[in-house]
Amino acid sequence: MLVKNWMNKPAVAIDKNSSMQEAMNLMKSHRITLLPVTYKNRLVGVLTDRDLKKASASDATTLEVHELLYLLSTIKVKDIMSSNPISVPPDFTIEETAELLLTKKISGVPVVDDGGTIVGVITHTDLFKVIISLTGIGKRGIQFAFCLEDRPGSIFEVAQIIRQFGGRMSSILTSYEKAPEGYRNVYIRMYGIDRLKLEALKSSLKEKSTLLYMVDHRNNNREIYQ
Repeated sequence: MLVKNWMNKPAVAIDKNSSMQEAMNLMKSHRITLLPVTYKNRLVGVLTDRDLKKASASDATTLEVHELLYLLSTIKVKDIMSSNPISVPPDFTIEETAELLLTKKISGVPVVDDGGTIVGVITHTDLFKVIISLTGIGKRGIQFAFCLEDRPGSIFEVAQIIRQFGGRMSSILTSYEKAPEGYRNVYIRMYGIDRLKLEALKSSLKEKSTLLYMVDHRNNNREIYQ
C-alpha cells in the first residue's frame, strides 16, 4: 500500500513569511494539524499545531486580547517552524512511513514528488485509517488469533474450517513477532457465520490448531485462551 493512495491531497501549505495568525486560520478552516512551509514553491519547513501552541503559550496569559492578536500577526511562520523538514515520496509504502514517523517521533510528513512539488501530507491519523482498512474491523465480525506451524498449508487448513462453517474472511495477517521458533502468529478476521454454529467452529479450530483468542466485535465477546 503506497502513500499516494492514502495521503491528504491537495496539500495545504503556507509561505514562510506568512503570519502565525494566518497559519492558525488555515489549520482551523481545513481541520488539519500539520502545514508544509514553502518559499518560492519549495519545501523549507513544517509547522504543527504544537508549534503554534508553544509559540503563544508563554505570553498569552499576560496579554490583553488586542495585544495577543497583534502578537499573532507579527510572529512569522519562519520564526516558529521546524526547519530541515523530513518528507517522503508518493511511492513510499505505508509501512516505511509508519516506521519513519515512529523513529523520528513525529506526527506526519509532507509528500514530495521527484520535481520537488508538495503533492500531499500523510499523518498518523491516515495510518490509523490504513490499519482499520487492512484488518476489516469495519465489518464488526470475529477475529481469531492462532499460533500455527510455519509450514506450507497451515493457514489454508484453518481457513478451510472457517469456510466450512459459512464464514467469509475479510483479512488474514501474520507475524513472527513473539511466536516460538518454527511457528508464526496468524490473525484471521471473518464474518457471515451463524452465531449458533460458533461453538462448533471453535471446537473444530482447537482440534487443528493452537487458538490464542477470539474476539466477537458484534457481540463484544472476548475469550482469551493463551
